[in-house]
Amino acid sequence: AGWPIALGLVFAKFGAGQVSLGLFNLVSAMLIGAMALALGRRLFGSEGAARAGLLLLAVYPNAIGYVPLALTEVFYTALLMAGCWVIVTRTSRWHLVSAGFLFGVATMVKAQTLVVVPLLFAIEWLRMGQVWKRFPRLFGEGLLVLALAALTVLPWTIRNEIQLGHWVAVSTNGGYTLLTGNHDTATGDYTPDAPVVKELMARPGLDEVARDAEARRLGMAWITAHPDRFAKLLPKKFLRLWLPDGEAEWAYQGGAPGYARFEMVYRAVRVLNQGYYVLLMAAFGAAFFVMIARRRRDGQRWIGWWLLPYGIALYPTLICLVFSGQSRFHYPVMPWVCMTAGWLAMTALGKLSERGTHVHTLH
Repeated sequence: AGWPIALGLVFAKFGAGQVSLGLFNLVSAMLIGAMALALGRRLFGSEGAARAGLLLLAVYPNAIGYVPLALTEVFYTALLMAGCWVIVTRTSRWHLVSAGFLFGVATMVKAQTLVVVPLLFAIEWLRMGQVWKRFPRLFGEGLLVLALAALTVLPWTIRNEIQLGHWVAVSTNGGYTLLTGNHDTATGDYTPDAPVVKELMARPGLDEVARDAEARRLGMAWITAHPDRFAKLLPKKFLRLWLPDGEAEWAYQGGAPGYARFEMVYRAVRVLNQGYYVLLMAAFGAAFFVMIARRRRDGQRWIGWWLLPYGIALYPTLICLVFSGQSRFHYPVMPWVCMTAGWLAMTALGKLSERGTHVHTLH
């Protein structure tokens, strides 16, 4: 419900229309850029790396393509990054209150958000010494953030019980998503038009909550009965999540008035975007090993805040492996990918500069 509530407030204040929507997404995108710059400085300890990451994000075509669209991704990513920034940079307990509220609102947009909170505190716990001495405090702070996030969501949960007659924490689509990714004709992709889903939707006498519960039961029963086929779907789901990019074009293809006239331009941008995306992901993968090597060389603990982008990438991956893969689910990860790629680019430039200086000195 988080996205409709936010959009409803914007439309009530500024009028319902594409201009209001686009400007709201643009503000959210600017917040993403500000967070990418601030987090890039903090995670990698380099102003140059932070600015390079922001530049990589600013020219990323798929991120630009989402701004005019009435989809959750831009707003959600801004909330997710703001919550992470508050935790990483906090200096008082009051910051935990702010983080709890931000993660609560983000959970109203995407229910799986709370997985990020334990991840954040786990990295902070392990990145420094005296892990067992620091554990009680960090464990308590993590529980506080989770409790405050739950309190933020609670009014909506109570509303659901009143309106639906059922206790539904956030939403009722978890069962559908599980079933679409796990049935006899599943391909690993999100397929809401699958016969098993259509058959469930056509059953009489079931309300929305009962249908979702039945979908969850069917999905779990299929996984239990076909563990080998479930395992074979895992790499397909992974590839559906991470291989393609540029999915914003699908929205324009489905509704943009000028799409037919400029279809070749749209397609050319998508091909360009796919190449750019591949380079970003290659840099993201390479940076992991380069960072570990540098930290070991410098005598540092290999665990640090620089791991946060990889943790942010891991949580939608694990969720998609169980449910179903969609490329749009990796959208919130891409600012973190750009930050990391920016660090690798500046590290490589620094190495080249050192070599150039060394050669000049020899002469």
